[in-house]
Amino acid sequence: MSHVLVINSGSSSIKYGLFSVTPFEELARGAIEGIGEAETWFFSHSQGKGEAAGVLHPLPVADHRAGLALIATDLRESSVGASLDTLYAIGHRVVHGGATFHEATLIDDAVLRRIRATIPLAPLHNPACLLGIEVAMQEAPRVPQVAVFDTAFHHTMPGHASRYALPESCYRRHGVRRYGFHGISHAWVSREAATLLGRPLDTLNLITLHLGNGASAAAIEGGRCVDTSMGMTPLEGLVMGTRCGDLDPSVPLYLEREAGMDREAVDALLNRESGLKGICGTNDMREVMRRADDGDEAARLALDMYCYRIRKYIGAYYAVLGRVDAVVFTGGVGENAARVRQQCCRGLESLGMLLDEERNRAGRGAFTFHRDDSPVGLLLIPSNEEQEIARQTMACIDPD
Repeated sequence: MSHVLVINSGSSSIKYGLFSVTPFEELARGAIEGIGEAETWFFSHSQGKGEAAGVLHPLPVADHRAGLALIATDLRESSVGASLDTLYAIGHRVVHGGATFHEATLIDDAVLRRIRATIPLAPLHNPACLLGIEVAMQEAPRVPQVAVFDTAFHHTMPGHASRYALPESCYRRHGVRRYGFHGISHAWVSREAATLLGRPLDTLNLITLHLGNGASAAAIEGGRCVDTSMGMTPLEGLVMGTRCGDLDPSVPLYLEREAGMDREAVDALLNRESGLKGICGTNDMREVMRRADDGDEAARLALDMYCYRIRKYIGAYYAVLGRVDAVVFTGGVGENAARVRQQCCRGLESLGMLLDEERNRAGRGAFTFHRDDSPVGLLLIPSNEEQEIARQTMACIDPD
């Protein structure tokens, strides 16, 4: 009963992490990719194994039940020696909690029904989340299971930030409002930022930037989100790898009318063919930067648009908060692209954001990269969504 297992279930994948309760630390992590396909990639790493290693599983993993069995075998046979039926709890990442779920929630049949009711809000993600929960509940029926929602952190947004200027019926009947995403990551880095700065979180105003293939910004006042860039879906906000971000809402209607595109084609265009990929043909920021350095004008435009949109949100959230103690970068791009961090901060000196170029280039792990005389801190904090899910799961089981 001393371990918490975290499960992040996708349509053809399961990511997982195992944590000890006392002391609270990560013991193992891994992922299964390609469930139901001809070949399955299985990655696992636990304390005592040395370097992490990926293994191409010799046989297909037919479904999520087989995937969970593979994970259980790996954990049982590893140096950790954990068994599913003796876990303290299992925490599940759920992408969309709708207007119902404001915090991590112990799962029962009623909660399952309410999660299922949110599927229209996240038709690509929540069915896979539910599948992972259902399989885990069947395989470990005596273990408490907790749902941790990516949208929950943003439920503290006031109405003037969470609502669209649409008729009340759109909100009341159809749930049309801004929900926000990446909330697990924003919650984690805001708490870690307080630790790095040596100040209580409730005294800090932060702008957090989760920059990866998906990207979002959040304005956090005293530990509470007061605005975020993603909206009813993850399409709104920053320029992303394949998503366009903020867009005149008439553009989809225009494309349907003038280009003869149906709804499915427009949806695919905005979500999977736009962003960096739409501008220069690739959604890999490393390739975008390399091509920009080689004089590729499309890649340079993509990089400039990406960073410009981030700067706009930093400025907007500075106005929202009135005072900013630190800007925090995280996510795959935020953590690994010093050039992006530098370009995002360029021109913000008058707002008190003074970047130290050497610190920005040389830093590793969690670090600060502002000048000593900078009124506003500039921080990089690696995201650890699995650890945040485990923390919230434990707090849900034992609030004290």
